[in-house]
Amino acid sequence: MGFYADSLNRISPSATIAVSTKARELKAQGRDIIGLAAGEPDFDTPQNIKDAAKRALDENKTRYTDVDGIPELKAAIVAKFRRENGLTYKPSQVSVGTGGKQVLYNALMCTINPGDEVVIPAPCWVSYADIVMLGGGKPVFAPTTIENGYKLTPAALDAAINAKTKWFLFNAPSNPSGAAYTEAELKALTDVLMQPKNAHVWVLTDDMYEHLLYDGLKFFTPAQVEPRLYDRTLTMNGLSKAYCMTGWRLGYGAGPEPLIKAMCKLQSQSTSNPSSITQWAAVEALNGPQDFIPKHNKIFKERRDLVVSMLNQARGLKCPTPEGAFYVYPSCAGAIGKVSKSGVTIANDELFATTLLEEEGVAVVHGAAFAMSPAFRISYATSTKDLEDACTRIQRFCGNLR
Repeated sequence: MGFYADSLNRISPSATIAVSTKARELKAQGRDIIGLAAGEPDFDTPQNIKDAAKRALDENKTRYTDVDGIPELKAAIVAKFRRENGLTYKPSQVSVGTGGKQVLYNALMCTINPGDEVVIPAPCWVSYADIVMLGGGKPVFAPTTIENGYKLTPAALDAAINAKTKWFLFNAPSNPSGAAYTEAELKALTDVLMQPKNAHVWVLTDDMYEHLLYDGLKFFTPAQVEPRLYDRTLTMNGLSKAYCMTGWRLGYGAGPEPLIKAMCKLQSQSTSNPSSITQWAAVEALNGPQDFIPKHNKIFKERRDLVVSMLNQARGLKCPTPEGAFYVYPSCAGAIGKVSKSGVTIANDELFATTLLEEEGVAVVHGAAFAMSPAFRISYATSTKDLEDACTRIQRFCGNLR
């Protein structure tokens, strides 16, 4: 009998974290490295949010709180959902966790039994499938295409669902592709879920990039466009991206009260409450001024346009223009099978990414980590100067392939 749990063999370390770690190691060795792997805004946390955290410290709000969030934060979350999404929840329907990842983890661990399936549009965030597998479930990838901007079609969703499907895990704007949906496109997907044969499928929607939309696109969430899904939807969100609070670790979700109670039960035996200081900062983030978001988005859009333009000038790459988040997901199909300057045969997108890092010092994440190859993900949540330099290096790398 082995010492380690068999469940660990079902999962892999986070690829995005691994690439970022490798980039930091090379930088520490003196290499000129540009890291485009981490999904982390380069903007500072707004001052009013930091001031709220300082006040919480000065007022000694440093003790244990309720396991899944202080009443003041739950009230702010309830108000946010009503104000921005037209969704009405009670505080008892809200769960607060240490980052959005914990909310997702809690929900899946509380509901998945061996053999249960979770439908996930691909490409998708690296952690979804591993969390499902850790719980003994099976991720089922519903494919998208670059020609369709990596958007899931109703037909692909319907084809992925069967009697074993427990959840449809939906993320838009998407990490890694930036794909976002109009109200009509989202309604076409929820219509599939409303078919009688699919009435057993719950919706877990990851709205983390809700506020990061461009080109006049308006955000909608599934339970908003199809109110009949309300009783089988967990709507998850957080503060990491739009509020530039990645290190603060605060995520939240709202859904049916029995599910929220089960998630609280699990959290009570794992992390217990999120940081009390972070919770008070989150109250200010949700209730305070939101004017910095469009200012940041204007810069993100400029960076997006720069990166898309430069990548499409690189030989062998094809990069669609995403409408949300701060990622691009270019295809590198034109580079597969070619040989790099140092003699490496680019057999797959992982070798594309590792060779790019070794030869040009640009850290990106390979597409296989996101369940769709051959491609790679770039985060443009970094300085324009670094992006210009990185894309120039990528152009050179691709130009040297023979």
